[in-house]
Amino acid sequence: MKKLIALLLAGCMSAALLTGCGSKEETADAPAEEAVEAEVEEEAEAESDLAYVKEKGTLVVGITDFAPMDYKDENGEWIGFDADMAKGFAEKLGVAVEFVEIDWDNKILELDGKTIDCVWNGMTLTDEVKSAMDCSNAYCNNAQIVIVPADKADDYQTVESLEGLSFAVEAGSAGEAAVTELGLDCTPVKAQSDALMEVAAGTSDAAVIDSLMAAAMVGEGTGYDTLTYTVGLTTEEYGVGFRKGSDLAAELNAYFVEAYAAGTMQECAATYGVDAALVSQ
Repeated sequence: MKKLIALLLAGCMSAALLTGCGSKEETADAPAEEAVEAEVEEEAEAESDLAYVKEKGTLVVGITDFAPMDYKDENGEWIGFDADMAKGFAEKLGVAVEFVEIDWDNKILELDGKTIDCVWNGMTLTDEVKSAMDCSNAYCNNAQIVIVPADKADDYQTVESLEGLSFAVEAGSAGEAAVTELGLDCTPVKAQSDALMEVAAGTSDAAVIDSLMAAAMVGEGTGYDTLTYTVGLTTEEYGVGFRKGSDLAAELNAYFVEAYAAGTMQECAATYGVDAALVSQ
């Protein structure tokens, strides 16, 4: 950038000194002007996330194990609504997709450090997220809800009744923010699934997780059939996060519109039971 500024200043000084001179001097300025234009184009290309991803041939997606958005099937392959949509987006870009499990509390550092290209994991569009990332349009509605043992659910049906409980929450999550704002006691854990384990084991009284995850993992017929959900603390929306200034956010918005118009987005949502939460594009 310093080189670019120097070239621009040199061009301006040359123009001032040569005002009124003949065509020979004007012709001599042409190579300098072309160099400036080439430098501008080079820097613009260097700052393009789209060009960066296409050049390396891989879209690296930061995720956590979070059914029904991102989780592994019996063959160890990442599936889920977010995972399948990410695969479709990568295909549209003409690149491969790679899923990397991240520490959710470090998602912004991972993104800025270019160890991942986006955060696509049922991420709530909080003010903090939107100020630190360039985000896609919202694609799913969500809520933060309280999880307790089913045999104690009747005791915890209001926000006021939650006072005195110990909560397990995912570090850096919207659930942690909601519990902290209410002044309730909480212990941060690595993932929302860990928060459920804490409650099931009796080491925490309750957890706060995303409603979409709760619908898939809590209650009768699930791995946590002794747990249930009670109070809703917030309503929110999911989006995908990219580096600040990234041109990939606009590309993804266009892909969402295209996939919604074709019905493939709705089909994918129905496959994973999140169709009721889908936001029209």
